[in-house]
Amino acid sequence: MSTWANLGLQDSASPLMEQLIFFHDHALLILVMITVLVGYLMFMLFFNNYINRFLLHGQLIEMIWTILPAIILLFIALPSLRLLYLLDEINEPSVTLKSIGHQWYWSYEYSDFNNVEFDSYMVPTNELENDGFRLLDVDNRIVLPMNSQIRILVTAADVIHSWTIPALGLKVDGTPGRLNQTNFFMNRPGLFYGQCSEICWANHSFMPIVIESVPVNNFIKWISKNVNS
Repeated sequence: MSTWANLGLQDSASPLMEQLIFFHDHALLILVMITVLVGYLMFMLFFNNYINRFLLHGQLIEMIWTILPAIILLFIALPSLRLLYLLDEINEPSVTLKSIGHQWYWSYEYSDFNNVEFDSYMVPTNELENDGFRLLDVDNRIVLPMNSQIRILVTAADVIHSWTIPALGLKVDGTPGRLNQTNFFMNRPGLFYGQCSEICWANHSFMPIVIESVPVNNFIKWISKNVNS
């Protein structure tokens, strides 16, 4: 999760987020190069004394500043398209989780197991533990296995919500009457925090998401206990 004075992206917890960070750095480097070049040209334009009274056209320079930006755009577009297809790829998921957005809490269903469903509300400030995070902790966390393909199905019961976990590179809109899906793969254990990122009226800020990534054995124990109960 983000901490104080964290100006960069969060540490990734999935291969897809790693690829998103690489693409961000790649695009940022291109932007810095363009900014430096244009800044240098403008600076030289202001302070030089070159005058050419007979300059009427310049086909060569016009060809250069037409073709060069097109090539630069290709260097951005091709990695971007590759990443878009990677984000939509579904690779034989081990676990399916269904998330339903409400005003203003989330409901979760483990579709592969019987009777495993629960609501997840934000923990009020006056009920937080000493090590809890204000506006981010919930009473019922999502527990999922690490090093496994997870499919998530997202919908909403009332208005548009958005299920977003920055550390996993996930943002899936939940729309009433529609079922959106994506997949992710967590490569380390930990707690990953997120929030609804579509303005869903008054208490939009108060419906956080917490994923607890655990080893597969711990997940099997947790799911067995909840199925039996």
